[in-house]
Amino acid sequence: MSASVPRLVVAAPSSGSGKTTVATGLMAAFAARGLAVSPHKVGPDYIDPGYHALATGRVGRNLDAYLCGPELVGPLFLHGAQGCDIAVVEGVMGLYDGAAGEGELASTAHVAKLLRAPVVLVVDASSQSRSVAALVHGFASWDPEVRVGGVILNKVASDRHEELLREALEQAGVPVLGVLRRAAQVDTPSRHLGLVPVAERHAAAVEAVAAMAAQVSEGCDLDALAGLARSAGALSSAAWDAAEVVSSPPPPLPSPSSRGSAPSTPPGGSAAPRTPGRPERPGPQAPDGLVVAVAGGEAFTFSYAETTELLTAAGADVVTFDPLRDEELPEGTAGLVIGGGFPEVYASELSANEPLRKAVAALAASGAPVAAECAGLLYLCRELDGLPMCGVLDASARMTERLTLGYRDAVALGDSVLAAAGTRMRGHEFHRTAVEPGSGTEPAWGVRGPRPRVEGFVERGVHASYLHTHWASEPGVARRFVERCRTS
Repeated sequence: MSASVPRLVVAAPSSGSGKTTVATGLMAAFAARGLAVSPHKVGPDYIDPGYHALATGRVGRNLDAYLCGPELVGPLFLHGAQGCDIAVVEGVMGLYDGAAGEGELASTAHVAKLLRAPVVLVVDASSQSRSVAALVHGFASWDPEVRVGGVILNKVASDRHEELLREALEQAGVPVLGVLRRAAQVDTPSRHLGLVPVAERHAAAVEAVAAMAAQVSEGCDLDALAGLARSAGALSSAAWDAAEVVSSPPPPLPSPSSRGSAPSTPPGGSAAPRTPGRPERPGPQAPDGLVVAVAGGEAFTFSYAETTELLTAAGADVVTFDPLRDEELPEGTAGLVIGGGFPEVYASELSANEPLRKAVAALAASGAPVAAECAGLLYLCRELDGLPMCGVLDASARMTERLTLGYRDAVALGDSVLAAAGTRMRGHEFHRTAVEPGSGTEPAWGVRGPRPRVEGFVERGVHASYLHTHWASEPGVARRFVERCRTS
């Protein structure tokens, strides 16, 4: 595909300004014009891409310069945008907010620069008039490499309010590309970890996305926005390809000095830079009937599209099942992947499905590979909020009032079905639960940084952890997992 796909980044001065409304509405409005729209989200967020998928009919994809490394942002973007007429990238937090203590890394501004994409700044104008010009001027001039190509004013109260805002912004030299009034129809319900996922409210979500599209179509200059998207610079990278990266030889492990101290005490410090490069041996492996079951449904909605693409490229026949409804694992299951989600919301239903809980426990007891992240970790525990779960791990889980949130730099402390000892990966934690004990006799990860700790469980074929990881950053994870499925 052409590396000059039209694209723009929807950003804001801060969270809560209306990025999701504008980005999702813009995607849907362009799609209604007959354009093939590629939806993307900056950062590790799993929920917004679900709304993006409703708006475009395509898989919502994440662009995370921390989890995957800056060198993969362009290739992953081009992979997702293949065959599309235009791409819309929703930012995260404020435009210049990145990974804590890492400067601009993983910020919306950083990703916009990596994509050579113009930025549309969404400003909540509900409590200001002339001051909006100073705000926009500051954001537009802070980093000369970030091109703020226009502003969309959100929550504008009246015609007079709009007039005052436009007059002020003339002095800032940034064109107004849209004005949105307050609209309750576009509001989406939230919960303790953000918006309620699409899978839990599909009909209502469809209505909300339609309302966003109508609001954006009415209040924004779509022609001007499309023109701005066409001004994006060309990208020199090639599109990421799951088959190519899976078939490439694994990179050497870090030297002992870069790994730090003994595995039982994870070292501190920042992650070493990744080494970019194209794989040397392209070509997918043909599926051979090796079934890898992947949990889905309302309780397990957090996953990256590239995970299943990598598993398929490594030779697996990926089959999705719903732990809320299916009483058996897919026929012939040789391995199991259970990602994130909201098992605490569905604890009663998950517990009531005793046949499946026993099937999962039996599969794990057989030594088959099982990879579980966050929600998957809770599901494998003995109990969750006092309700029986699968009992694969001798640990109990419960909801708490404390939010655990942030990027993590981790090293594999021993060999597992996912990684060899010493493998470095970056992850993200986002939960209000606690597991006791927090790690097994063989922990999954040593978390590096100012407060080093061990985390997770490695038992037989099970790898369970709170860390959400993006397998595109380390394709050998998928290759290793499928190989273990084949030989276990």
